[in-house]
Amino acid sequence: MKPANTRRWIGLMLVFILGIFCCSPPFQNFASFPNELRLFSGQGKELKLTMPVSAQATVKNPNILHVNGHTQTSFRVSLNEPLSLETGSTGETELKLKLFGAIPLKTLKVNVIPDLKVVPGGQTIGVKLKSAGILVVGYHLVTIADNKKISPGENAKIQVGDLIMSINGHSINEVLKVADLVTKAGESKHPLELIVNRNNDKIKILLQPEYDVTDKMYRLGLYIRDSAAGIGTLTFYAPDQRVYGALGHVITDMDTQTPIVVGGGEIVHSNVTSIAKSHHGEPGEKRAQFFKESKVLGNIEKNTAFGIFGKMSQQPDHSIMNDAIPVAFAEDVKEGPAQIYTVVNGQKVEKFDIEITHVAHQDFPSTKGMVIKITDPRLLEMTGGIVQGMSGSPIIQNGKIIGAVTHVFVNDPTSGYGCFIEWMLQDAGILLKKNESELKAS
Repeated sequence: MKPANTRRWIGLMLVFILGIFCCSPPFQNFASFPNELRLFSGQGKELKLTMPVSAQATVKNPNILHVNGHTQTSFRVSLNEPLSLETGSTGETELKLKLFGAIPLKTLKVNVIPDLKVVPGGQTIGVKLKSAGILVVGYHLVTIADNKKISPGENAKIQVGDLIMSINGHSINEVLKVADLVTKAGESKHPLELIVNRNNDKIKILLQPEYDVTDKMYRLGLYIRDSAAGIGTLTFYAPDQRVYGALGHVITDMDTQTPIVVGGGEIVHSNVTSIAKSHHGEPGEKRAQFFKESKVLGNIEKNTAFGIFGKMSQQPDHSIMNDAIPVAFAEDVKEGPAQIYTVVNGQKVEKFDIEITHVAHQDFPSTKGMVIKITDPRLLEMTGGIVQGMSGSPIIQNGKIIGAVTHVFVNDPTSGYGCFIEWMLQDAGILLKKNESELKAS
């Protein structure tokens, strides 16, 4: 056989052997063995290498992590058997595996976080949100003469989406208080001094109201708003911290599409009266009305990319379960079956089957952490899939709350996005960000 053919056959054999090796369980397990691991206190986990050898294991802080029941710093383990990890006290530690006591095989950093459980929601809630100022949502033309119309606000370079924080040195967040100030400034011919929040920058603007000869009053030439209202779904209630999270997405002003800066607000009970079903190209919606508005469930302190958050003094009514359940980190979420909790009639929270069809690897928070598909025949019959007002419905997998519904696919309303619960817990202030937990541990 020619040397060239011999080399070719040897190369093909090596590729074949390498392919078989890469497909073998030991290689697959080695490749999937994590470099970092986060666990809640009291939580256990099994890791597999499936290698027919033993290794020397070293745990930096054995009071934080026990491996196969060992509480000492150094011991031998069989890599052909699963490594059973059990957590002790909170903090950071390292597990090192060495072959023959000398050859480094794997180093695993483990961060043990204080145990955290929450009560999953699913209740439809009414949201009353007060902005931190007066939001400019458009321009209005003031008739100052028979054939002349202007907008004083636009001429003063005020922009749609600006948040008026104060007028003449006084904080203001109610539209009703603006009219008297406008009249006084118009009659005195002294311009109003406005402090405007624009893209988190504070800007001072002088604005002189103009007299509208048609309406017989002074006007700014601006459309303004100080509040918003709607419905959504409660995601969780944390009984130990007495806080909640809901919606799974930011509340924006319907005209400017800018996030509303929270100046206060509250959530109340809501009653679903009917459902407009989703169709291809046309998302449906829950039709609901506020119920028992005098009974406030909680306040609103934050409006973030992952929803609204605030204090809640007691567990809300109509929960599927009264006991808190564990939460899952993003890396623990798997493709496969899961459930969502939501309301489709009245105030009764029900459980419906879904499939998680894709899980994204996220190093930074994003509302599109997983793709979900409604598979429950009854929910599909009633809603056509995901509808507006369902955002915030908690997602449960293997007895843990893993996330919340956030968006519907317009062209396929049976599917949509969900966010990971850990991002919502971070915004609620009850779970540290990764870098914050590392700094705290150090």
